[in-house]
Amino acid sequence: MLHNKRVILGITGGIAAYKAVEILRLLTKAGADVHVIMTRSAQEFIAPLTFQTLSANPVHTELFNLIAEREIGHISLADKADLFVIAPATASSIGKIANGIADDMLTTTVMATRAPVLIAPAMNVNMFTNPIYRNNEKKLRRLGYLFVPPVKGSLACGWEGEGKLADPETIFEAAVSALTIKDLAGRTIMVTAGPTREEIDPVRYISNHSSGKMGYALARSAARRGARVILVSGPVNLPPPHGVELVGVTSAEEMRRVVMARVGECSAVIKAAAVADYRPVERSGSKVKKQARELTLQLTRNADILAELGALEQRPFLVGFAAETDNLESHATTKLREKNLDMIVANDVSQSDAGFNVETNRALLLFRDSPMVECPLMSKGELATVILDHILSAGLS
Repeated sequence: MLHNKRVILGITGGIAAYKAVEILRLLTKAGADVHVIMTRSAQEFIAPLTFQTLSANPVHTELFNLIAEREIGHISLADKADLFVIAPATASSIGKIANGIADDMLTTTVMATRAPVLIAPAMNVNMFTNPIYRNNEKKLRRLGYLFVPPVKGSLACGWEGEGKLADPETIFEAAVSALTIKDLAGRTIMVTAGPTREEIDPVRYISNHSSGKMGYALARSAARRGARVILVSGPVNLPPPHGVELVGVTSAEEMRRVVMARVGECSAVIKAAAVADYRPVERSGSKVKKQARELTLQLTRNADILAELGALEQRPFLVGFAAETDNLESHATTKLREKNLDMIVANDVSQSDAGFNVETNRALLLFRDSPMVECPLMSKGELATVILDHILSAGLS
């Protein structure tokens, strides 16, 4: 995601400085070339050697050290940066930046850079709510600086409230988003994800093996690209992607109600959920006890959400998924036509590396008016990018 991107990671003097190690790990794992700047106070909490070892780059601590002959350190870093992340950022460092005070390596480099600057504050709750701090943050936001707000929780000082550094994964996601072209800005995209559950009784239900990973990857990628994303999700064990509106549902009928109520807001709907085709005719109010050797369940068809969307007179760009075990192209072509879709993503879920509960996928992309595209094995995140690229090129309004 961040291959060939140079990221400056600024670390200021707060107890949350130890979390910068995980932020650095996530950035380097994504391919970024990370250069760390530490304030003197930050070095009181964690040693520069840790960051030098993990980044494979020198850690910058002093304003007047030269990186190489003829290069002034802070100017060289500032010129070559694609993104500047400050995490954790103290109230003092934010106040200096807001008021143009450049008296150390970190603040001087920030002043000299033209790269986007992403700030993740961490401080005592009373400092965070202090009107002086709030004015400084507002000023920087007006100037185009990006922020990852702190979260509520137990603070190192013993207080409880806002001021705790956001999770490293959240900061990393914001960093990726800051470097992503916003070619979906102004669009609202609804993504459905995960399985549905159809209850037999208070204990048992009918469901499937969908993990939701493909749908969540699509929602995450669309949000990074600037879309407003509504993620309608069945029960999954995944954290919600940063910056999306998550609407949790359980049954197929619950998903149908949400989708049909919100479809009018959308430029596109991507139906990646594995919705149960059938549900029990009757749900028992108490647990069905073991009695006979056999138990017969009477099932009835659930509503076909995708077909209902395709039948709308005024409908958004509509993308379906076909999870098949045989005759992949034939079944997908039929579904594309019968449900009046603009595009369908077909994958063979019988393959161990491209079905449910794995990180990779391969697919056929079929369109109403364009030739089929074959996608080889890749991560679900990469496939999400490819799918969104084709939605844009197919004429998303």
